[in-house]
Amino acid sequence: MIILLTIVHVIVCFFLVVVVLLQSGKAADLAGAFGGMGSQTAFGPRGAATVLSKATTIAAGLFMLTSLTLSVMATRSGRTGSTVLERTAPVTKGSAPAPAGSTPIQIQTEGGKPQTVNIPAVPAESAKPAAQPPAAPAKK
Repeated sequence: MIILLTIVHVIVCFFLVVVVLLQSGKAADLAGAFGGMGSQTAFGPRGAATVLSKATTIAAGLFMLTSLTLSVMATRSGRTGSTVLERTAPVTKGSAPAPAGSTPIQIQTEGGKPQTVNIPAVPAESAKPAAQPPAAPAKK
């Protein structure tokens, strides 16, 4: 069901993009942005709705409906709440010896128990500052 709804959603998305791009703008010049459209109404003259504007309204409604339905179905599937940290394998104490020059630190785990993690030391080569470019000669 989710696959079918996703396919319908993608088709509606493409249809909505095409229908919006096919429409012509209404007073897209600078005067139209500030209400200077030659009419005393607040938003300019409103003509009869064209086929494209009706199709845009229907496609927008379908897009919102499929989006909401997909989000509700995704939350009901129970796959939420899984993070990358929860999916990684837990590190057990004493599983590997600490590398030379590493710094052990204590972190709090999910169960509330402290765990020791070794942070490797930075090699001396990468600690050197970057080479400075030569200074430009002074102008007289």
